[in-house]
Amino acid sequence: MASSNSSSTRTLATPLPPPKLYTLPNPPAPSTKNINADFDSSFKFNNSLPIVIDNGSWRTRAGFAHDPTPRLTCPPQVSRYLDRKIGKKYTFGGWDVNVDATARGQAKNIFDGNVVSNFDAMEMYLDYAFIKLGIEGDKSGGLGHPLVMTEPVCNPNYSRKMVTELVFEAYSAPSLVYGIDALFSFNYNGGKTGLVMSSGNTATHLIPVIDGKGLIPMTTRLNWGGSQGADFMLKLMQLKYPTFPSKLANWQAEALMMDHCYVSNDYKEELEKFLTKDKEEKDRVVQFPFTEAIKIEKSQEELEKLAEKRKESGRRLQEQAAKSRLEKLIKKEGELEYYKDLQSKADTMAKRDFKRLLESNDFDDESQLDKIIKELDKTIRRARKQDVGEEEVDDAPSFPLIDIPDEDLDEEQKKQKRQQKLVKSSHDARLRAKAEKDAEKARIADEERKDAENRERDPDTWVFEKRAVRDGLVAKLKERQRLRTELTDRKSLASQMRMKSIANLASDTPAAKKRRRGGNADADDNFGANDDDWAVYRSIGTGGTGEDDEDEEEELNRELKSIEAQLLEHDPDFEEHHTRDAQEDWSKSLIHAFLRGSRPFDPENQAEQNQMHINIERIRVPEVVFEPSMAGLDQAGIVEIASDILLHRISDPAERNNILKDIFCTGGSISFKGFDERLKQELTAVMPAGSLINVRTAGDVLLDAWRGAAAWCGAPEKNAEWRRAIVTRAEYLENGSEYLKEHRMGNAW
Repeated sequence: MASSNSSSTRTLATPLPPPKLYTLPNPPAPSTKNINADFDSSFKFNNSLPIVIDNGSWRTRAGFAHDPTPRLTCPPQVSRYLDRKIGKKYTFGGWDVNVDATARGQAKNIFDGNVVSNFDAMEMYLDYAFIKLGIEGDKSGGLGHPLVMTEPVCNPNYSRKMVTELVFEAYSAPSLVYGIDALFSFNYNGGKTGLVMSSGNTATHLIPVIDGKGLIPMTTRLNWGGSQGADFMLKLMQLKYPTFPSKLANWQAEALMMDHCYVSNDYKEELEKFLTKDKEEKDRVVQFPFTEAIKIEKSQEELEKLAEKRKESGRRLQEQAAKSRLEKLIKKEGELEYYKDLQSKADTMAKRDFKRLLESNDFDDESQLDKIIKELDKTIRRARKQDVGEEEVDDAPSFPLIDIPDEDLDEEQKKQKRQQKLVKSSHDARLRAKAEKDAEKARIADEERKDAENRERDPDTWVFEKRAVRDGLVAKLKERQRLRTELTDRKSLASQMRMKSIANLASDTPAAKKRRRGGNADADDNFGANDDDWAVYRSIGTGGTGEDDEDEEEELNRELKSIEAQLLEHDPDFEEHHTRDAQEDWSKSLIHAFLRGSRPFDPENQAEQNQMHINIERIRVPEVVFEPSMAGLDQAGIVEIASDILLHRISDPAERNNILKDIFCTGGSISFKGFDERLKQELTAVMPAGSLINVRTAGDVLLDAWRGAAAWCGAPEKNAEWRRAIVTRAEYLENGSEYLKEHRMGNAW
């Protein structure tokens, strides 16, 4: 057992290092770079070279088929407005819509979900893309280049028809072909047979592929993608920080999701331990931009001048207070002198005249005058002794008339005797209270002495008993807190007992029934006739416990703190974080860890005010594709969808086994770390035992769709399939805008 100063030798907890701060990317801005500067521009005059456009709802990518990467990557949005000051129209596309506030306010998106719906905006955007690519057109004024465009799975025929008319009528393109972006990516990465899982901006599709051809009728869609994930992240952060100084924009929420989220191997298990101290590295602190308020620091000379001013002000106040006390003392001395002079006239004046003089000074009798004189004299002596630092000691009062029988006293003396009895009873009560206080001090000192003796004699037993007493006090306080909480719930037992007590305040038998029986309703209504009835009100206030009193709770808290102080001093196993105050400290709570991490939060620090802690959201947002119900989506997760396709729609076991050997993931919304491991783990749990499952991800989940389309139509020795699939301008004019050729990269007719 450690000695009484053992607490001073305890090692202090090592302070946590400053957190690593993450910043947000720059806001969207117009592009000033020449997109053709890094590419060979000689090929653009070769009219046989196709233009490949990956027409995505998040980013549209455009370039020539021979390019290794797309030349143009920007959001599919346009802005057009009229500047009334100069009478000129402006049209912007892609990132250029962020050139000013007016252009941003007029921005329009081409897509509704993942389907092209705004065809006027689509035309303006194609103008913008072709100008950026440096297309000069052929001699007839047409586009001059074949066009390859991606489209979503099961693209509506009306949307495809309108885009086809736009390409052939407005741009006179020599040919056009559509293909599914996920299948282009799968083919580019060497896929033949497998299950393509494509998670884009607005939806996630699962496409079974056999021998390089997508089985579109078996394809299943989950209405969750990157845009829904960003909206989910935005709502979570807005709920988490409702009073955040800065407004969180959609692009910022998207950046938080893409930069910090990952897929958990076991979501429920990790969620339980996510905010513990040993997992604090998973809490990421994102610093938002802010303007630091400049605090002007005063020099030492200025601080000394301010301190001297405060001292001078304090001296003036003290002088004013002393002067005020002196004026009051002089006034009271004058009053005392006046009342003493008035009292001395009792011996020289007639009794009747003296009584009139007393009445003119608002005194009923001479005893009242004596009382005022004594009080003034006592007040003056106390004030004088306080000025010289002496303590006033109350004089013992005398009661000369108490022991004299009433028959020996006149009426005036009887009145004084009654007053002396009241004063004596008050004086005796003070003496008893003082004696009780002294006795209580002696009792406490004796208990402390015995407690110290017990601690020195058997320290282990002493610690055990103190801990038991502490546990009992903590249990009582928790019980009281539980009862208060239950009283707020009208369905709880405590609340029902309280309502029953309220109901029993009235007579057990309703008055209406008494009247029907011929009884008198008021005759039995004697509630409150005795003290037991009023105890019901105490039961109402405390939920039936009879102990819920603020004074009693304060006494319990004082006793608990006293015992904890003793344990901190003498028990080496009892540390500061074991105390009830530390356990109920908000900075140590789970909510604080959720909002502010494991470090203390300074509300005056502007940098900390503009910080967001991304912790549980890192795994919650990506988890939605596995459990859509978390975000209120009434659909099955991707594992259930995949198992339904593989176990119920594909009947051939050999084909199923071949598909399981190549589960291919593509699209920007599956780029979270750990996605492929979690998918393989979940599929292994639902597939037949012994199934060989292989999950892989595209080399570049964002660009492989464009690269796949470019490779499909690029090299002359490999583009025979593309040439068979294209719809030429002549075929369009002959067969109409709904004419479509089927191929293994496209949608079925």
